[in-house]
Parts: sequence; C-alpha cells; structure tokens
Amino acid sequence: MPEAHGSTAASAGTATVAGTSLLDVQGLTSSYGPVRALDGVTLSAQAGRITAVLGANGAGKTTLLRTISGLVRPDAGKVVLDGEDITKAPVEAMVGKGMAHVPEGRGVIAELTVDENLRVGSLFRGKVPQSEFDRVYDLFPRIAERRDNHAHTLSGGERQMLVIGRALLAQPRILLLDEPSLGLAPRIVAQIFGLLRQLVDAEGLSVLLVEQNARSALSVADVGVVLNLGKVVVTDDARTLMADEGLRHAYLGF
Repeated sequence: MPEAHGSTAASAGTATVAGTSLLDVQGLTSSYGPVRALDGVTLSAQAGRITAVLGANGAGKTTLLRTISGLVRPDAGKVVLDGEDITKAPVEAMVGKGMAHVPEGRGVIAELTVDENLRVGSLFRGKVPQSEFDRVYDLFPRIAERRDNHAHTLSGGERQMLVIGRALLAQPRILLLDEPSLGLAPRIVAQIFGLLRQLVDAEGLSVLLVEQNARSALSVADVGVVLNLGKVVVTDDARTLMADEGLRHAYLGF
C-alpha cells in the first residue's frame, strides 16, 4: 500500500467534518467467495451533503454501495439509516426507507420511452402528481425534449440523466450514485455534478457518490472518503483532500 503524505494521513478511517449523520456504515466486511472486497469499512454520510467515495479500480467502491443497498449481504458490520439498522432489510424495502441506488451502467429499460422509464421509478408510490414528472423534466431539459423517444436512442449522457431522474421520483432522502461520470464527456460530467450540487444545496438531498474521477467528485463534494483494497485510508473535508498532493498521487491518480 502506498504511503500517503500530508496532514490527512493522520485522519485515516475517521470522519473529520461535523454534521448530522443520515447514513452510518459500521465495520462493514463483504466478500465474493474467498476474495474480501470490504474489510471493516466505517464511514458516515451526513444529511444535506455530498460524500464522495474515491479510489482505484478494485478498491471496493461498488461493493460498498451494493452492500449498503442490500444487493450484497455483508459478512460483518452494520448499515444504519437515520437510526434504523437496515443491514438485513430486503432490497425491495430500501426505496421505501428513503434510499435510491443508481448503479454503474445507466440501466434504462431500452424498449420503453423516456417518460415510461421515469414512471417506473414512481410505481411503488401509487399515483404521483404530474408536477413531479415536470420537475424532473425541468431539471433535465435534454430528456424533456426526448420524452417520447425510446430509451435505446439516447446518448450515454442522456441515459445517465434519465436514471438519476428516475431515482429522484422515488423521493429519496439519500441517493447512492455509482460512477455516474463513466464514459461521459467532461462537459456532461460537469453538468450532472453541478445539478447534484444544486439538489443538495436547494433541497437538502444527501448523496453518497462513488467515483474514480476523483478531481471532478471532489470539486462538488463536501466530504471525501478514500478506499484502498477494501479499507478506508482517510476521511476528510473534500477541499483538504484536493489540496493534499501526496495523498492525491498515492491513491487518486492526479
């Protein structure tokens, strides 16, 4: 493991920014067969903030989100959402508890139109007022222009906007986003991350953002958590991490 330089190395594995914790991960350990993907991960995501989880491929970032949302069952540890232990909650219950997970890969339903894809995100809520769909279209004018198009005709950036919009229709308290910048042009990445910042600042949404694009993630995040080989290396204010040249070179690749 590379040695991190600078002041942040002393804070490895500890949250340094005060606030109201919405999501707490406590000693989380998860494995795929003999491979331990998470090894005692502890972190918090604060209400009304963006917490960015960073690290190289294989650091355990995606497994972390999949374990939090119930897609992977942990070997040990707990996941607590707003004081409730949800570690053993069924996957289908997570949305009702206020958590929306947008996995890597922009999973639209290709045969459905944009509008139909959005309505899938609200099915569990019953009848949803049209104003909520209009709000998503206001947030994402690009997909508003294509609401009657089939999802397979959308670009990568448009698909990412669609799956985020679909998740927002579930009215989550916390949004889990896995590599939303993957394969997108820098201009589209900036647009999507800027919108996340807007939702957090204006509406109090909480975001747990997993990203390999550390520079872009830290530019909008409040707190950064660096993973390496399934362990938390450091947790600190995003601006502090951005300024720590030694840590950036050792773990974040820029």
